[in-house]
Order: sequence, then C-alpha cells, then structure tokens
Amino acid sequence: MLSSAAGSAQQSASRALRDSARARLARLDGTATLPGLDSAVEVRRDRWGVPHIYARTQRDLFMAQGYVAAQDRLWQMEMWRRTGEGRLAEALGPAFVERDRIARLLRYRGDVRGEWASYAPDARAIVHAFVDGVNAYIAQVRDRPPIEFDLLGIRPEPWGYEVPLQRMGALAMTGNATSELDHARLVAAVGAERAAALWPPDPTRPLDPAPGLDLGAIDFAALAALRATFGGVGYPRVEGSNNWVVSGARTASGKPLLANDPHRTIALPSLRYLTHLVGPGWNVIGAGEPGVPGVAAGHNERVAFGFTIVGMDQQDLYVERVGACRAGGALVNQGPTRCSLYRGAWTPLQTLLDTIPVKGGPPRVVRLEFTRHGPIVGEDSARGMAYALRFVGSEPGTAGYLAQLSLGRARDWASFREAARRWKLPTENLVYADVDGNIGWVAAGLMPLRSWSGMLPVPGWEGKYEWRGFLPFDSLPSTYNPPGGAIVTANNNILPPGYRHALSYEWAPPFRHDRVRQLLDSGSKYTVADFERFQHDEYSVAASKLVPLVDGVTGLQWARGWDFVMSRHLQAPLYYELWLQQLGRRVFEPAAGAGWSTMRNHWQADDLIRVVTTPETTFFGPNPIAGRDSALRLAYQDALREVRRQMAAVHERTDSARVSAVDADRETTWGDVHRAPFRHPLAAAFDLPSVPRGGDGNTVNATGGANFLQTAGASFREVIDLADWDNSTATSTPGQSGQPGSLHYGDLLALWASGRYFPLAYSRARVERETAHVLTLVPR
Repeated sequence: MLSSAAGSAQQSASRALRDSARARLARLDGTATLPGLDSAVEVRRDRWGVPHIYARTQRDLFMAQGYVAAQDRLWQMEMWRRTGEGRLAEALGPAFVERDRIARLLRYRGDVRGEWASYAPDARAIVHAFVDGVNAYIAQVRDRPPIEFDLLGIRPEPWGYEVPLQRMGALAMTGNATSELDHARLVAAVGAERAAALWPPDPTRPLDPAPGLDLGAIDFAALAALRATFGGVGYPRVEGSNNWVVSGARTASGKPLLANDPHRTIALPSLRYLTHLVGPGWNVIGAGEPGVPGVAAGHNERVAFGFTIVGMDQQDLYVERVGACRAGGALVNQGPTRCSLYRGAWTPLQTLLDTIPVKGGPPRVVRLEFTRHGPIVGEDSARGMAYALRFVGSEPGTAGYLAQLSLGRARDWASFREAARRWKLPTENLVYADVDGNIGWVAAGLMPLRSWSGMLPVPGWEGKYEWRGFLPFDSLPSTYNPPGGAIVTANNNILPPGYRHALSYEWAPPFRHDRVRQLLDSGSKYTVADFERFQHDEYSVAASKLVPLVDGVTGLQWARGWDFVMSRHLQAPLYYELWLQQLGRRVFEPAAGAGWSTMRNHWQADDLIRVVTTPETTFFGPNPIAGRDSALRLAYQDALREVRRQMAAVHERTDSARVSAVDADRETTWGDVHRAPFRHPLAAAFDLPSVPRGGDGNTVNATGGANFLQTAGASFREVIDLADWDNSTATSTPGQSGQPGSLHYGDLLALWASGRYFPLAYSRARVERETAHVLTLVPR
C-alpha cells in the first residue's frame, strides 16, 4: 500500500505526464504544410476519428495518408519500424539484441525489381509517397514528438522507402516454425504415434520424423530467440478471425452483405487504423495497419472485401551440420568463414557482419550466417549443429499486406482474383461481394510444395527435403456464387472435399464456423443489424457438446438451466471455463507424460470432445470408460476449488463493504474474471479501464487469452451493405489515435465493450454531416 505522501507524488507525476502528452497533440483543424504536395488536400476526421482524405492526385493522396497516420500513430509506427529493422535494442536495451539479430537475418535481400512489381504496377510510387508523408510529419515534430519518445529517450527518425517492405510484421502469422519445435519436443518425449494421437494432424496423416535425425538432441534453448520473435514486443513499463458474406437472395435489401472481424492482439494503441482514401482511381474505406499504405478490409465503389488467416505452412526449420570448411575430408579453412554440409560436400556459409546499437551498453557486433535453406537462427556449437529457417518472406512480394494496393482497386470478380494472385503473405481467406450481387472467396497465399509433411524439423545436409516451387494460384481453393448463397470462414479447415494439397495440418476448431452457419441457417432476409448481432454471438458450440455428455457422470449443478451462452453477466460460464481447463489437464496430462509441458499449450476443446466421447486406452488406461469417468469427477472437484480461488481474487479487487452485503457465490460472474485490459506499454498514467467480456476463444465473439484476460480477438469489425454503402458500420478499440490525451485515444472503447457500432460514412454528403475536424494540407 502506498503511503499518503507517495500516493500524492505518484498522482502529481501522472498529471505532469498527461499534461505533457496533451501539449504534443497533433493538429486536427486548420491548415498544415506538407512539402511536396501537388495541391491542397482536405482531411475530414469524423466524430469517431476516422480520416476521410480527399486529394487531386494519387501522389498527394498517399502522401496525406502517411502524414495523417503519423499524426495519430507515430510512436507505434516507429516501434513497428524498429521491430522490422532489428533496432529495438537501441531503444529498449540489451534484452532485445537477439530479437534484433533475428529481424536482421530475415530482412528481404532478393530481387528489388521483382519485389516492387509483385504488389501493383505503381506500388513503388505509392509507397514512396506514403513514406514522404510520414517523413514530413516526423520533420515537423522531431524536436517535440509524442510523449513516448521522451519516455524512451529517443527521437523519431526519417523512414527509408524500404520500411513498408519489412517481413517481421507477418512473421507470427506464418508461425509453423515454432509449431515444428513443439511437435519435435512432443515426439521426442512420447514417440510419433502417441504424439499424433495427442495432437492430431488435420487432415489425418502419420507424423514423419526424418530417419536418422534425433529430435531429442535439438537444442531448444538455442532457438529461444526465434520463438520470442513470434510474440509481441515487451516494453519496460512505468509498468482467429471470422468473415462471411451472403448473396442478395438472403438479405432484406436484395444485395449482398459482408461481415469481417479479423482477430489479432487487443492492445493500446490498436493494431488497426481506419482510413478513407478518395482520389484519382481511389475511393476506398476500411481498416489496415498504420505503417502500410492502402486498406486491407473494407470497400470501394463497387467491391467489398474482408479477410481471415488461412494458416498455410510457409516455414520449415532445417537442422544443419556446420563447421570448418573441408574438401575430400581435409581441412581447408580455419578462418572466419564456415561451411555447412550438403549432399556430402562442405559449402561456405554466406556471412555478413552487422552492428546492433544497444541502449545503455556498447554496440554488439553480430554474425549473420545463411545456408542454402535460409538464415541460421540458432546454433548448438557443442554438437556442430545449427538451425536454419526457410521462410516464404525471402521471396519477392511477401511484405505483409502490401498487396492491398491492388485489392482496394478491384472492380469485379476477375480483377479481384488478379489482386488476390498478388497476395502472398500472410495467407488469407479473402471474401468478396460486389454491387452486381456476386459473392466469392479465395484462399490466397504463397504455398510451398513439399514431399514431406512440414510438421517436424528436417535434416538440411541430405538434400531430400527441398521445396519444389510453389502451388500455382489457380490451384488454391476458391468459390464464386456458391449454391446456398453464403460463404463462411473462421480459421477453420477450409480444404474442399477431395482437395489434394495439404495447405496446413493445423487449424482453429470448427466451433466459430459452425455457429455462424447455424445463425445463417436460422432465418433469411438479413440486415446489417443482424450481422452486428452475429458478430457478438456468445453461444458456445463446444459447451453445448461437452456439458450434456459429462453431466450424466458428474452432475454439473452449475450447468442446470444454462443455455450455453458465455454471457459476462452469468456465473455458469466461469464454472465452465475453469472446469474445461481442469478437464483438459486430467485427460491429456496422463497420456502425455513427459510431453505435457508441450501438450498443455496445444490441446483444444474439439480434441477434448473427441477423446471424451470415444474413450480409448491411450488416454484412459485398460478400462477406458471407468478411466474417463474418474477424470471427469476429479476435474469437477478441481474446478470447484479453482472457482473459490477466483472468487476470492475478485473480491479482493472490489469494495469490501459491498461484497459483505451479498452472497459471494452469486455475485461473481464470468465478466468479473474475464476482462480486456488496455494498458499503455510505457506508462500507467495513460492506461484505459479494463472492461468485462463475455464469450471465450471458441465463440463467434472470440475473446481468448491467457489467465482469463482477453488479449486477442476482434479489435476491428465491419459490416458492409452493398445496397447502401452509408448503411455500413464498423467498430474498433480503443480509439483511432495513439496519442494519450487525444479526443480519439479511447473514445471507441465504450462502444466496442458494449457491442455497438458507428457508421462507416462513405458518401461525401454523409462524411460532411459526420465531420468533427477539417485539416487542409497545403504545399509549401
């Protein structure tokens, strides 16, 4: 407990921080100079902070987008740039050196001309204009930037034109390398057959450890830096996606409706940024990421589009033999150049020396080495082994989301498919609707062709495990105007029956997809309001399957009368979630044995339903039914104890007088425990209040995360009405601006928390009615 004096000092320091932050807010009204413009650009920010940018030339349009994005998100964009360039240690200290080394290893070093041509014919010009706009704002605020720069003791630096080409932004969305490591650890602990039973591939196939490769000998500690790179940046602090589209035959308007809620990290500031771009060849509105020009999910004058992750396997981890260079068995090189073994010959590694600046310490000189398979991301020098990552990010055209520069200008299904052809990373279920009434879907991405599963690390020295090119775009799954007039994807297995290419063996459980299908089949003549309600649906298909099955064995008193809706206002979902965790442990831990430390992070509710429904000796011993029933009873007892602990924790956070006046068992609800926090990465003074959440990781309103906190899900949602663009709606959180003290820093949080939307104003007349700020950007 803070003393009165200490508390007063802390409050005073917080006020000073907030005052300093407000003094640096970007100008939203009046006139600002943007050197390099051809003519004046009008920026109308609506009541919800969405900028509507009107320009007379394409160059002006994207210069203005870069400038405006930097006004709202400069510090976020700076750290995104540093993440991609491998310059976090310069701002955050020595703990980030290894992460920076991985980022530098994964930097694109291929054909620059092919890189630019891959996205759109004019991609280079657009990116250059966008970066020029970012740099113009940096030049204006460099001596007095957003408060976070002062807290870290850095200054914003001009961007190079290559910054939006970085690969790190999409790395975690192609995370098969970490999955391969976990599969290897599990196989080493329990064998391939049991590992496949515990963590079943989908489609079903045996795990295929490479003969002669000892998976147990992999130095997992040496790969810790690679694994950390797939996560978010941890700052020193003063502390699955859904989309669906239906044809006009199923809507009240007679035109298609498209819904999309892409799931990523729930954070402050938000990952997503909404923009409306109006200029020659452009009239597109929607959300993207602030460091990339264009819009990833939204609509133009003719076409609406959205996305969810497919999850194609775009990575492979190779175990390499490395050492001094030899020829015919004789040592030929003991100098700095090393070699890797390949098909009986020692081949020199490509080597670069690089220097990483480090805050609070001397610069680190790092050695960047590459085998024919890719960069060496970890090494076991005692065994003469290294680990190389092959990643599609080394191919031209794989900067995350830049293909949206083509997508945003699609006019019909043919041009949409051509735009999707350019989309290589991350892999996406791109859904489509147009004003003529057509709907469609493409699973877009650059998919390697292999002769093995790709689920485990493989030896690099044999030459047997090489990519055989990439799956042609026209061989990827797609559909156009399907019978039934509806398309749904939710990170589930989207492989059509009989499809012969295993794009992945890991998918999200089918529950969200199945529930959306149930909702779409429950009626007809849908409206925007219906789809808004569907996006916030909290009915648990998993609970509806599992609870009745188990109730006969254990008598789940808390489930009596529960309708399987994970409402934040109810207590039953709290019991269910705690019981589900304990049941998973009781079922999978005995079967996993030494592999439980790995398996505990990978079992899913659909696996649990399958195992409990058809008990087998693998999981429950020689008498599987009795073993299953014992596990169910023990899990129930475990859960009751955990519920009491959670309730006590909630009561510690609440006013003791209020708690003493009520029945504690009746008062604690799912929303008391399950909350979405909005903590500023650097300063508690800029935190926003956490909000209670319903749903869980398996409901359409996906609200998953560790320790019952919602740390992932839909920070942005859209429902697009092809009959009337102005009738389209969106929701986002916590606000458009990342600047503490801004009117738009947290103004969308209350709407998001209560499932309410704001209009996605599109027509000039509607934008003018909703305008709150007008900024005119003028050339010097």
